[in-house]
Amino acid sequence: MKPLAICLAAAALAAGLASAGAAGAPAPSAAPRPAPSMVADATGLGREAQPAMIALRPRALAAEVHPWRDGAVYRLATAPERVSDVALQPGEALIAVAAGDTARWVIGDTTSGSGPTRRTHILVKPAASGIRTNLVITTDRRVYHLDLASAARAMTGIAWTYPEDELLALRKAEAALARAEPMAAPVAVERLNFNYAIEGDRPPWRPIRAFDDGVQLFIEFPPALESSEAPPLFVIGASGGPELVNYRKRGRYYVVDRLFGAAELRLGGKRQQVVRITRSGGARTPRRGGRVS
Repeated sequence: MKPLAICLAAAALAAGLASAGAAGAPAPSAAPRPAPSMVADATGLGREAQPAMIALRPRALAAEVHPWRDGAVYRLATAPERVSDVALQPGEALIAVAAGDTARWVIGDTTSGSGPTRRTHILVKPAASGIRTNLVITTDRRVYHLDLASAARAMTGIAWTYPEDELLALRKAEAALARAEPMAAPVAVERLNFNYAIEGDRPPWRPIRAFDDGVQLFIEFPPALESSEAPPLFVIGASGGPELVNYRKRGRYYVVDRLFGAAELRLGGKRQQVVRITRSGGARTPRRGGRVS
């Protein structure tokens, strides 16, 4: 065998012996591996230490919206390094903000929007975890009371709905629409027919009178109708049974776009209040396209 071939065979034999020795036991010269907590990564923190650090980071909770109730105390969860937003009603003007602990809480205010949609925001951030205080916000409309608590989770913000204000605005809009819309077409006084009898029960909403102009029927109610439930109107059909009829409420009046011989106002459950309206004798034949049922 040539010298080069002998050298190659010796090298292969040595490699096989080394491999067999590694499979049987660790090489005595191998350096001990560092403990897991000592293994560093690009952040400079041990890999084993990272999960514990992440668990301590504050997490965000969704913003909450509550119906406004005077005198109620609302809880706001906060956390260090996070800002929580207290959003007031659009158009509401801020007067003052007071906190029980101003040393460990950062509290400021800002605005968003413009004009009628301009909105004030109170921004809250605690300096540490595990602290609590209260917050009082006064505006030109109401007083807000909040309980602030700092922990690992922070609410993005808190806001309110205002059912009473929304209901009041709706009523104002309806009243304005009713005032702007005429009750009916101009009525000729000489054509009015008051030959209607009102009979039956005497609830607070019992009509005062009924009359027509030959085309439309008008039922006038007392002022109590504005503060009570309005009774539905049923026309007495040819079969003698009640039938629904289209009508509009305009203030204290029902306006019906047709004439009839008899109708009933009914309100209640088992014990109904019933008021009957009947066209009396002497009623004229309707003109201008009106019809009598």
